Amino acid sequence: MIFDLGHFWLITLNIFGWITIHLGISFVCSKIPVRSFNPSSRFFKASKIENKGKIYSGFFKIKKWKNLLPDGARLFKGGFPKKNLADCSPAYLDIFILETCRAEITHWLQVSAAPVFFLWNPWWAGVIMIAYALSVNMPCILLQRYNRLRLMRVLKILKA
Repeated sequence: MIFDLGHFWLITLNIFGWITIHLGISFVCSKIPVRSFNPSSRFFKASKIENKGKIYSGFFKIKKWKNLLPDGARLFKGGFPKKNLADCSPAYLDIFILETCRAEITHWLQVSAAPVFFLWNPWWAGVIMIAYALSVNMPCILLQRYNRLRLMRVLKILKA
């Protein structure tokens, strides 16, 4: 902890810090051209443990809670809604898949910002900030990966 603040300022800084991180990273990522993302890249590609997406419906029971997550598409002009499919055309599914990549990287960047809270928090509060970052962002990351794998299967069938 570099800064020593009173409890009121500590809590206030944490709240505004997270708001700034969530909105700032989301805004910056919303400006990245969607074609910059590559769902076949190593970062976005499914791993063996994902078992072609079965881990999400099996172990994580994603179908039970996915509708509880908010869709941040309305936060910024030109946001891409991902709550429901608006179209089943291959062109639309291609864009949707790219948007899942954008959303996933946005949430990973938000998690990666958590260590900054160690600057003004005691170590135990910094750990809580990391737990917060993971608990808020991991469900969204899991959902993006789940949706991308499903959409890629559908797109493969449509293009066949």
